[in-house]
Amino acid sequence: MIPAFLNQYKFSDLSEQQIIALGISAEEDDARIYRSYAERLRDDYPDSAKIFDGMAEEEDQHRRQLIELHQRRFGDVIPLIRRENVAGFYRRNPVWLIENLGIERIREEAANMEAAAHTFYLKAASQVTDADTRKLLGDLASEEADHVAAADKLEQKYIRDEDRENEALIARRQFILTWIQPGLA
Repeated sequence: MIPAFLNQYKFSDLSEQQIIALGISAEEDDARIYRSYAERLRDDYPDSAKIFDGMAEEEDQHRRQLIELHQRRFGDVIPLIRRENVAGFYRRNPVWLIENLGIERIREEAANMEAAAHTFYLKAASQVTDADTRKLLGDLASEEADHVAAADKLEQKYIRDEDRENEALIARRQFILTWIQPGLA
C-alpha cells in the first residue's frame, strides 16, 4: 500500500490553473458546509440559520469569480483537484462531528474555516505571477478576513439578545438530552 502523502501534490508545485481549481473546489465545499449548518440549525435556531445561508451565498460568489477567471485564462475545463490532493493543505472537520456539538461550536468552526481560507488565498496570491489572478486571490483573501466581521454584523442584524438567550437554553437542553441523560440510563 502506498502512503497517501506520496500521492499528493506539494502546494508549491501547483500551477496557477491548479491553484484556481483548488480555490473553486474549496469554495464549493465551504458553501455546502455552511448550507448543511443552516439546514441543521433552521428548526431550533432560525436566525443563526440565516447567517449561514448568507455565508454560503458569499462562498458561491467567490466560486463564481474564480470560475470566471479560469474561463478567461484557461478555458472551460477545470481540473479536478481537492484539498485532500494537496499535502499540508487545510482540512475541514467532518460536518457530522461539528453539527452535534452545538451552536457555539458550529460558529467557532465557521470562524476557523474563514481563517484557513484567508491563509490559503494569501499563500496562493504570493505564488502566482499573472496580475489578474494575483489581484483576485488577494481580494478573496481580504474578503475571507472580512467574513468574520460580516458574520458578526449578520448576528447583530438577525439575533437579538433575547434570541441569543433562547439559543443558549435550547443548546443546554439539547446537550443534556444528547450527552447527560443517556449516561444516566
